[in-house]
Amino acid sequence: MTTSSWSGLLVISCMLLMSWAAAAVDMSPVRFDAAYMPLFGGDNLVPSPDARTVLLKLDRFTGSGFVSKSAYHHGFFSASIKLPHDYTAGVVVAFYLSNGDVFPGQHDELDFELLGNRRGHAWHVQTNMYGNGSTGRGREERYLLPFDPTAAPHSYAIAWTPAAVIFYIDAIPIRELVRCSGDYPAKPMSVYATIWDGSAWATDGGRHKVDYAYAPFTAVFSDLVVTDGTDDDHCAAMGLMTSEVAVMTPAKRGSMRRFRSRHLTYSACYDTVRYNGSGVVFPECDESERHNFHAWGESKRAINSRSSSSATYATGSGVRID
Repeated sequence: MTTSSWSGLLVISCMLLMSWAAAAVDMSPVRFDAAYMPLFGGDNLVPSPDARTVLLKLDRFTGSGFVSKSAYHHGFFSASIKLPHDYTAGVVVAFYLSNGDVFPGQHDELDFELLGNRRGHAWHVQTNMYGNGSTGRGREERYLLPFDPTAAPHSYAIAWTPAAVIFYIDAIPIRELVRCSGDYPAKPMSVYATIWDGSAWATDGGRHKVDYAYAPFTAVFSDLVVTDGTDDDHCAAMGLMTSEVAVMTPAKRGSMRRFRSRHLTYSACYDTVRYNGSGVVFPECDESERHNFHAWGESKRAINSRSSSSATYATGSGVRID
């Protein structure tokens, strides 16, 4: 059998399986030691005895983190995270994909960064994407959370396919980045989870720093999902592409629009102060929404909403969302 015939047979076999491929994609949680290994932090990284939960701590000596044992060329990656409470200004808890150690200067990255705050003020979450070293064209977005992330674990997930990246919080899509340009992650990446001191920028642009009188700051990671959609495995790649997490239905787009209209507080799309005169235009930007944002990228709707509301999490915890 020729190579072309074999490739054709493989494609046909995968297509015959597509009716149940989505169901066959394994998205069940894995043990920490099956998919991950410590990255830094020594005793500040504490796996549970059953390896289903990992504590990451930040104290005045070090943060901590772990990294996947393998690199992945597309896939679905998820973790449930319970964040530290009380005063957490300057603290950054991150769940992300990157290949910066392998491709310096040309690296790809997909980020969830959870940004701490002063006592009584809410955590924020930031997403970002770099492709082929596009660090000078950051595509950050920041959001308020409709729940108290310190009271219970919540799921943060990234679906990355050759066609698009979708960020999820508690199974709700909050951002979709469709592949339209060279600024798209196209090389294998490892999965990381870290906690660290981001005093220089994380809270109100660095005005509020980490106060180690409140240390250690502890983030709890659980329900670790690593689903490989590597292109070299054609059936695995097709299974991921047809799975629920990779397909944006009209209902999911509606949920995403509602989340963004209520909770998006900043978008680089509309930050003309940052990108003034640079000619930077991102394909996901919707020009019809520009009037809802200030020139520095902050949302007018979110600001108006929180000034006229009770300024609390949806749970009524009494925590301010500014």
